[in-house]
Amino acid sequence: MMTRVDPIESLSAGRDRRDRAIVIGAGLGGLAAAMRLGAKGYRVTVIDRLDVPGGRGSAIRQDGHRFDLGPTIVTVPQLYRELWAACGRDFDEDVELRALDPFYEIRWPDGTKFVAQQDTAKLRAEVAKLAPGDVAGFDRFLDDSARRYWFGFEDLGRRSMHRLLDLIKVLPTFARLRADRSVYAHAASRVKDEKLRMALSFHPLFIGGDPLHVTSMYILVAYLEKEFGVHYAMGGIAGMAEAMGRVITDQGGTLLMETEVDEIVIRDGVTTGVRLASGLEMGADVVVSNADAGHTYDRLLRNHKRRRWTSKRLARTRYSMSLFVWYFGTKGTRNDWSDVGHHTILNGPRYKGLLKDIFIRGRLCDDMSLYVHRPSVTDPSVAPEGDDSFYVLSPVPHLGHDNGVDWATEEPRYKEKMLKVLEDQLLPGLRDKISTEVVFTPETFRDRYLSPFGAGFSIEPRILQSAWFRPHNVSEEAKGLYLVGAGTHPGAGVPGVISTAEVLSQLVPDPEVVR
Repeated sequence: MMTRVDPIESLSAGRDRRDRAIVIGAGLGGLAAAMRLGAKGYRVTVIDRLDVPGGRGSAIRQDGHRFDLGPTIVTVPQLYRELWAACGRDFDEDVELRALDPFYEIRWPDGTKFVAQQDTAKLRAEVAKLAPGDVAGFDRFLDDSARRYWFGFEDLGRRSMHRLLDLIKVLPTFARLRADRSVYAHAASRVKDEKLRMALSFHPLFIGGDPLHVTSMYILVAYLEKEFGVHYAMGGIAGMAEAMGRVITDQGGTLLMETEVDEIVIRDGVTTGVRLASGLEMGADVVVSNADAGHTYDRLLRNHKRRRWTSKRLARTRYSMSLFVWYFGTKGTRNDWSDVGHHTILNGPRYKGLLKDIFIRGRLCDDMSLYVHRPSVTDPSVAPEGDDSFYVLSPVPHLGHDNGVDWATEEPRYKEKMLKVLEDQLLPGLRDKISTEVVFTPETFRDRYLSPFGAGFSIEPRILQSAWFRPHNVSEEAKGLYLVGAGTHPGAGVPGVISTAEVLSQLVPDPEVVR
């Protein structure tokens, strides 16, 4: 249980604001930032408009089911162990990770399957079964992925890129690794089979990117998964977020839930705190925004003249696609659908055409590709005994396209189409088994998370929206203002979000320096 604190009491208690830090947003980036600041000695207050921590990584509990709302897997587990260790804690004492192997199964409408897994021999056998002539090319792709991981994640992804000189220094490496090439184009340069190209290039969709346009640096995910595995946090990502909240409160910090920040207060170029929607002002020496970067600059700094991230510039920014997510519980199905594991990806009849409709044309199509999460096969606590909890996600256009979708009309239609795909390809008889449900549309992402255009993953990680080109972790707009989260460097995806807090800790001075 998280401590609820009355804003007035918190404000009164904080009149002496020395060493105070405020984190706007209790998403995973904000929680990790608060942990890092607490470890430095700051007295941290995390403020969030939701009633539970976790942001997109929170959960809804309904009719005995727990629905994890956003991220469902844990990769690069050493990041979390390092985060906990920086706070003098043991991650494995607070969170139980369960390794998943196989990672997920990819299915096509014609019945073809590809099982992603950690064992190299088994993985190569899957490639040989799908595309016998592409095994050598697949081996080269894995080598390519490893090089990009060590450069893109372990080097660039764990340090700040707010200085132009930092970008200039790495341009030769970007050129050598063909960062100008898209993820799909790189996969196509290594293998010929279109299904295998999809299996090697779809990963940017997990972080809101178009595989046809996102920089090929993101093929690093293939190495990341294979080298460190894919894990599930027992209790879900929401349970991990609650564990992060406990670390913060144990450090003396406060989680101020069901409270909205209306504005970041800047006086004479220095960040002095925040103003709540209630009108109350809270002072701090350091303010960190885990709100969407677009919301931070366009809304929270609306009364401050901005030098870099102006409204005009934000209007030119490309945001990720949005999501249609159907969460539902099923009655008495735990032993049904025995061939359906923890993670399944159902491909539609098109790949490149569907991507163009979602990202470029902004069209809601009749066909769809689905990500199906069935955590009850690993974690029985997500549903009543004998039942299942499901999460089915379809990428859809965000709300910013000229031909915007009327979701009030389309929600029931789209859900019906999704149901047909599920019954035909994965879960026969599903309609009669559903006992409870929740639906998120792009409008939910806009209203619940204050995400511009209802984007599911903030700013799209294209080459000219990455590294130095992405919103920096230290803001140019005012002294004492910092940003973390999916829309900042190093970018989207849970490992990237956690890394933004590591970068932050390198930039924020120790409390005695602030004094």
